Amino acid sequence: MPEYLLYNGSFYKSDKLLIAADNRGLRYGDGLFETMKVKDKKIYFSTWHCERLFHGMQMLGFEPPAYFSPEYLLSQVNELCRKNGHTNARVRINIVRGNGGLYDPENHFPNCIIQSSPLPGSNYQFNETGLVTGIYYDAKKSVDSFSNLKNNNYLPYLMAALHVKKQRWNDALLLNSAGNICDATIANIFIVKNEIVLTPLLTDGCIAGIMRRHLVENLPVQGFAFQEKTISIQDLLAADEVFLTNSIRGIQWVQNCDAANYNCKLGSLVYDKLLKSMD
Repeated sequence: MPEYLLYNGSFYKSDKLLIAADNRGLRYGDGLFETMKVKDKKIYFSTWHCERLFHGMQMLGFEPPAYFSPEYLLSQVNELCRKNGHTNARVRINIVRGNGGLYDPENHFPNCIIQSSPLPGSNYQFNETGLVTGIYYDAKKSVDSFSNLKNNNYLPYLMAALHVKKQRWNDALLLNSAGNICDATIANIFIVKNEIVLTPLLTDGCIAGIMRRHLVENLPVQGFAFQEKTISIQDLLAADEVFLTNSIRGIQWVQNCDAANYNCKLGSLVYDKLLKSMD
């Protein structure tokens, strides 16, 4: 039996067709999304996820009604997980505008689709075998006011992910329009050089990741030397370590990228200090 999803507060079977051909989310990618981790019925970083989502809706001109609050949204997530029997889950919230042409949307209501899927092995675990990655050169991410949002205009990441499958990598690293390192297909990137942890600036166009924020705020507190800075391809290939972060997987160390090979000494310590205790 198909699992359930929530669409604008109502439950539907997950195979239910929900939107029309004129939907602006389908036509133009007019919307944004959020991915959350639920473990033992607890939504990790729920406040930050809602903060990012509601900030994104404001930037994209959505007009949520008064009831559409962070508390309402989180209650919907919990209801769906209960309905699907998911104690540990990956939850995806997708916000799309309704029908309309390019210049004439019918309204700015945030149509909300919430999906949950079971998440076995839900503890954050540091990978024993490093990831195999490469740089994807065919698409470069623009740097503008919307670059940090998880919006539905996902083409650079989508094509990079298809390239990952073709090359049999684990992930690909994307460049911004200046040719500097931006992020990965589903993760932010950190490098280590001379025991200093570095990550691209938000002004370099990377997604404002939740796990990235957790590390940015807590690395200095835990005594790690840390800096946000522009990272060139040369910086990446000359790094001692590279690791990727996102809300679902936590921290994953990278074994190689193109011709460069890396260790995981400091990355493992970051995991021990900032993620291991969360589980």
